[in-house]
Formats: sequence, C-alpha cells, structure tokens
Amino acid sequence: MNKREEIRLRHRRQKRRNQLTIVMVISGFVFIAAAFIIFANFRPVGDIVQITPLARPMAVGNAMGDPNAPVLVEVFEDYQCPACKDFSERVEPLIIATYVTTGEVYYVFRQFPFIDDRVATNESDNAAIASLCAGELNAFWDYHDMLFANFMGENVGGYSDRRLVAFADTLGLDVNAFNACLDSGRYQDSIEKDYSDGRQMGVSGTPAVFVNGVQLSPGFVPSFDVISQAVEAALSGGGS
Repeated sequence: MNKREEIRLRHRRQKRRNQLTIVMVISGFVFIAAAFIIFANFRPVGDIVQITPLARPMAVGNAMGDPNAPVLVEVFEDYQCPACKDFSERVEPLIIATYVTTGEVYYVFRQFPFIDDRVATNESDNAAIASLCAGELNAFWDYHDMLFANFMGENVGGYSDRRLVAFADTLGLDVNAFNACLDSGRYQDSIEKDYSDGRQMGVSGTPAVFVNGVQLSPGFVPSFDVISQAVEAALSGGGS
C-alpha cells in the first residue's frame, strides 16, 4: 500500500469514527429526553389543589357572554405562564362581573402555547389540548381554573399526562371520554390556528389582550383599568 492509499484509508476511518460519535451523541440526547418524559408521566401525581367553580355567563366552550355583544375581548394565554395565572385569577373575574354579565362583552380565551417550544415535554401544548377536551364535557372554564390553580412552574411535570387526567377526575368529568379526546389529537389543528392567528396579530408574549381586534399594552400585562378604558371607549363608539 502506497502513501496516498494509507492517507485515504486513515481519512475514511476518521470519517467513520466521527459519524459514529455523532450518532452516539444524538442517541444519548434522545434517550435522556425519553427518560425524562417517562419519569414525568409515571412519578406520583402529587397533591392537587381543589377549585371552587365560578359562574360564567353563557359559557360555551372557550368563550362566554353574548356572541352578539358590541365588544369582543380576546385573551391569548399559555397555561405555563405565571403572568397568565395572575391575570386569570385577578383581572378576568372583574371583566366578567363588570362587562360579560351585562351583555356588553363577549370574552374568548385563545391558546398560545409557546413556553414549551424548545423542550420535549410539551406541557403547554398538552395542557391546551386537555382544556379543550374538558370543553367537550362542558367544563372548559373549570378546567382552565384547575390548570392555573395547579401551576407548579415551567416544564417541571406539573402538567404531565397523569396529572391532566387527575384534574379531570377531580372535577368529576367522564375520564374515559376525556382520555379518548386526548388520544385523538383532534384539537392540535385548532391550537395551531390560535397560535398562528396570535403571531399574525402581533402576540409575542402572554397574556395578550385584544379589544375589538386591537392589542392593549403590547409587551406588558394590561390592568383591569386599561381594559376597562378600552371597553368603555368601544361602547361609546370611540373605538378601542
């Protein structure tokens, strides 16, 4: 074997070693990700915070109020978003009591699961799907409250498959029907549409609040006062 052939042989061997190393590294990452998902779904469900169901006027699916109301309020949220939890627990009830119950606002929750974009657990997506499956059982808003009440942090297993089912069971939902809905994957397109619509409307974080199609306080969480001013302006014909 001449010198040139020896060099070619060494290069081929080195290339094969490099390829093998890459395959092993990728396989290691896949194994770790799979192990994390399996652990999250088989570890104990843990404590579940109970909720007191709240009255939601004319609630149908992920919306409430009169569909013909003069003002539309849309809120894009991620169930793993701490600011969304705060908004839903403090600001949302004021909007409902002040404007939804009076027939002046039609209130719509829209899914914007983005916090799990770069992780394998898909907790934001799975929670969004679970909430819509609960909606099939006439419990979207109760399940929405249950998710926020049981928020544990971002991508730490708080919305594992087992906990999502346990939430439904705690609410007294038909667990078999709930599981069948989760397994069907039929809401993935709906969630992707909400996410796409949000991006086109300028959503870059959550919660993002729109009054008659105009986003309030982009980049910040709007207070009830800011929302109220926009709603009153829209009711008076001055736009939002």
